[in-house]
Amino acid sequence: MKINLTTTYLGLALSSPIVASASPLNDRIDVLKRLEEAGAGAAVFPSLFQEQIEHDEIEINRFRDFGAESFGEALDYFPEMDTYNTGPDSYLRAIEAAKSAVSIPIIASLNGTSRGGWESFARLIESRGADALELNILDVETDPNVTSGEFEQRAFDLISAVRSAISIPLAVKIGPYFSAPANFARRAVEAGADGLVLFNRYLHPDIDIERMAVTPELELSQPSELRLVLRWIAILRGQVRASLAATGGIHSGTDAIKALMVGADVAMMASALLLRGPEHVCTVLREMTDWLVEHEYQSVRQLTGSMSRQHCPDPNAYERANYLRALTSFTGRQI
Repeated sequence: MKINLTTTYLGLALSSPIVASASPLNDRIDVLKRLEEAGAGAAVFPSLFQEQIEHDEIEINRFRDFGAESFGEALDYFPEMDTYNTGPDSYLRAIEAAKSAVSIPIIASLNGTSRGGWESFARLIESRGADALELNILDVETDPNVTSGEFEQRAFDLISAVRSAISIPLAVKIGPYFSAPANFARRAVEAGADGLVLFNRYLHPDIDIERMAVTPELELSQPSELRLVLRWIAILRGQVRASLAATGGIHSGTDAIKALMVGADVAMMASALLLRGPEHVCTVLREMTDWLVEHEYQSVRQLTGSMSRQHCPDPNAYERANYLRALTSFTGRQI
């Protein structure tokens, strides 16, 4: 039996539901070609950070100011900022090169917390051919005077600003630490998000007790992290009018099946591909296909959302009632 693996994400037709999420390797043409050959439906470029763009803007301004009072023509050393691309031009060139090299959709990624110059740079990304843009909202608010409402409004303003600047689809990647994630998701969609990516993986700092230094450590995801993602995608499916992407903890075909069951349109992978290479996509798709054949599915679309809160035989499984059930499952174990 031939299984139809096609799906739709952000309005884009994908050949498979496996998407290579943002990683340091995804702007390399050789990696993108291997991902396409292995069956990936799309690839997300590495994130371009707000700090990178701001750094370049500061440097340009510094050089513009240098010697400005020496003679009149000094003011013309550099073109006006509103017509000059102050962002990392290599990122834009990489998007162009990727679009020329592969046929799978290329999704650019911006990581920021405030409006700044995002609108203009988002337009530049669109002009270079990106099929969609993923806005990665990752911030840790440390000011005790800032309320949760103010913090969230800042995110909605950013989403709205970027949405108004581009016509390509916009996905918003969010973290799990909002006090009311379902409400935040709905308002993010109202602000202009065409899709939601759940969830951001925060880098938690460690302490080097010998050097007396804070050390940010990057740890690759584990399959157990997927459980939080499954819960919230299951809850949001049918409650927000947006594409849903699962990311964090997807390492196998079984993980991907679970993500689709609860309502994700695509399953995103980064850590597993960094560990096993782009060809691991082929393994995951084979595992998925074997399961679908065994359970008499003809397509992944039949599967999508079948175990969401909206369609699950026991919706309480995604709510607090399931906590007691989990605890009582340990009563028969020896300690």
